[in-house]
Amino acid sequence: HLLTERGASVSPASILPPPYMARTAPTEPGGLYIGRRPGTAPVHYASEPEMGSPGRRRADRFIAAFVLVVETLVCLTLWGPQPVAWLWVGSQVDYHSGSVSAGIVVAFAGMIATLMLTLVLAVRLDAIWKVVRRAAGYDQREGALARIFMVTAIVAAIAFGFWFLILEGPAPSLAPR
Repeated sequence: HLLTERGASVSPASILPPPYMARTAPTEPGGLYIGRRPGTAPVHYASEPEMGSPGRRRADRFIAAFVLVVETLVCLTLWGPQPVAWLWVGSQVDYHSGSVSAGIVVAFAGMIATLMLTLVLAVRLDAIWKVVRRAAGYDQREGALARIFMVTAIVAAIAFGFWFLILEGPAPSLAPR
């Protein structure tokens, strides 16, 4: 027993929370995860995979490079050809229906739909690229999609900036006539 300032005796059980109360500390998951979280165990293979012949690994490297180029081109279409195509489709809807709102809705919905389909395709290409890289003899654990997406966004931003500021933006209107 502990003594308080007034001299009263207090047992440790009276100051601890009852066992039926939930703990609120963020580090306490309430017994949901004991040890490792589900699905995070390291992968163990029964045996080491067989290495292909040097010619086969060379062919796999070529296929991996080809898939990477296709994946990059697919991501590049998100920044130019797809939006321009849907703006054209929206303008045609506006012209034929006489409704600007209908053209905007069609262009926006089309852009979102093709964006989702393109990302699905890019994710599948990235998975194929990882498998082919492994077959080529590389310990490939992560895909390249995030890096490709970032690089294509930067390239598109620079190209748009050049087009807007130099070719079609304020520069031609400031030039002497």
